[in-house]
Amino acid sequence: MSASPALSFYPIGTPGQRWGGQEVDQWRALQTRQRSYADDVLSEIQRLASRFDAVPYGEIAYAGETFRLVALRSQGWVSGRPTVLVTGGVHGYETSGVHGALRFLDKNEAAFVDRVNLLVVPCVSPWAYERIHRWNFDAIDPNRSFQEASPALESAALMRLVAPLKGQFLAHIDLHETTDTDESEYRPALAARDGLPFEPGSIPDGFYLVDDTENPQPDFQQAIIQAVEGVTHIAPPDAQGAIIGSPLFGRGVIRYAFQAWGLCAGITGARYTTTTEVYPDSPRATPEQCVAAQVAAVCSAIEYAVAQS
Repeated sequence: MSASPALSFYPIGTPGQRWGGQEVDQWRALQTRQRSYADDVLSEIQRLASRFDAVPYGEIAYAGETFRLVALRSQGWVSGRPTVLVTGGVHGYETSGVHGALRFLDKNEAAFVDRVNLLVVPCVSPWAYERIHRWNFDAIDPNRSFQEASPALESAALMRLVAPLKGQFLAHIDLHETTDTDESEYRPALAARDGLPFEPGSIPDGFYLVDDTENPQPDFQQAIIQAVEGVTHIAPPDAQGAIIGSPLFGRGVIRYAFQAWGLCAGITGARYTTTTEVYPDSPRATPEQCVAAQVAAVCSAIEYAVAQS
């Protein structure tokens, strides 16, 4: 387990008081553009557009910046064929999810072309991708905002894309990371934003999955774990037998209530759903391994779901 130094008090706001507009403006002023969504993501989508249908599903505009939201889907979409959704970059700083989704399409789509319809959204949160941040422009976590009348533009746009396909999804694999900055930056910021005390935790060293409390699929999750451990190591439980404070339901698997928490993995109503969590800050994992682990998770998830359908 990793225990990164965390801020005892986040340097924005007043302890015990929720942020208002002034504090959000202060936080926003600290966020700087560090990479390009157009160069890293849209250019790859354009490169793949000869093999897949590029599907624009909206635009997001923040303070003079406009981001085109684009998904990729199977050419020759077959009505009645099971559909699989792959999402990355719901949290913009989780780099391997974005590039894992793109690599899966580029290198592995052929194995599934005749078996499922694929809908892949590589980068749900482009503003946050460029800032390498968890939240969007409004200091909102998109992955707690997949709900009716969502306050997060990114979440609302993805739900509009998915809505016409409800009832057709076999599986949804949502690609994430758990990083040292979860403990050193994002959780202290969350506590400050909400006017709550920060309670230190620890970061698991390794890959793990989040299953759905309301729709548990333990065999599906373990099939993914078995595939990924050929690429990178699986997170062990902490001294209390938990991972990030949650009890285990099988090796490397915890559970959250996807829909109640407004999580991305709950938007399709699919039978098979999972949230991957790669640990890129491990001394035992390289950036390449992190991307490869995401790809292995997607491939094994689809293989299992198709075999069971």
